[in-house]
Amino acid sequence: MTGTVRPIEETNDNTGAERPQQSALRSTSVIGPRLYLPATILIIVIAFIGFWPTYFGPALKGRVHVPPLIHLHAVIFVTWLALFATQVALAATHRVKLHMQLGRWMMAYGVVVVIAGLMALAQAFGTRLATEDVFRAQRYLFGVLKDLVFFVPFLVAGWIYRRKPEIHKRLMIVATTILVLPAVSRMSFLGTPVPIWKFMLVWPIPIYLLMIHDFYKKRLVHPVYLIGLAAMLSMRLILPLGSSHAWQSIAAWITAFYRATLR
Repeated sequence: MTGTVRPIEETNDNTGAERPQQSALRSTSVIGPRLYLPATILIIVIAFIGFWPTYFGPALKGRVHVPPLIHLHAVIFVTWLALFATQVALAATHRVKLHMQLGRWMMAYGVVVVIAGLMALAQAFGTRLATEDVFRAQRYLFGVLKDLVFFVPFLVAGWIYRRKPEIHKRLMIVATTILVLPAVSRMSFLGTPVPIWKFMLVWPIPIYLLMIHDFYKKRLVHPVYLIGLAAMLSMRLILPLGSSHAWQSIAAWITAFYRATLR
C-alpha cells in the first residue's frame, strides 16, 4: 500500500488540526491492524511455499544455477514484498507521513518490478528458444506477458486512487496478489499442471479473507475485490490463447525481432 494522502501540515493557528484526507485515512484504516497485515503475510507465505522447492531452498544450499539476471529478478521481487509489508504496517500503525513518503518511492519501484520482469522474460525466452521447440517458447512468452499486462493496470490505478484509501489499499493488495501467480504454478503438490479450481482456491486466499471481512462488517463486498477476482480468473481462462493462430502470428514477429537483436 502506498502514499494515500498529502502530508499533515499544521494550520495557521498552530492547532495541529488534521486535513480532511488525513482524517479519512485514520477512520478507514481501522481494519489494517486486524486483517491487512495477516493478508499480506499470507501473500508472502504463498510466494515462499511456491518458490521454495525450485529456488529459495536450493539457493540456501548453493545449488541454484541460473543466470545472474534471474537472481536479480528474484531480489527485486522479494524486495517488493518487503516494501509492501512495510507500507501495510505503517498504514496500520497510523504512521501516515512516512507511509506517504515511502509510497512515492514504492510506485517508482513498481516500474522497476515491471522492467525486471521483462528482462527476466527475455532471458528465459531466449533460453527456451535455444533448448526447446519454438512453439513452446512462444507459449511461455504469452503466459508471462499476460501476468505483467494484468499487474500494471492495478498498480497504475493504485497510484491514481492514492488519495482514496478505501480503494487504494484494495487495489494494491490485489496487484501484489497477482504477482505471486508463478508461485502457485510451482506448487506441484496441487497437481501438474495445477487445476484451475485449485488455482482459484489457493491463489486469491488473501483476497477471500478480506472479502469475508468486508461482508461481515458492511454486508457488502468492495467492487475492487470482485474486479480483482474476475481479472485473476481471466488470467487462467485465457491461457489457451497462447496456442492460438493469432498469438502465434504475433509471437513469430517477436521471435524474429529477438533473434535479429542477437546478431
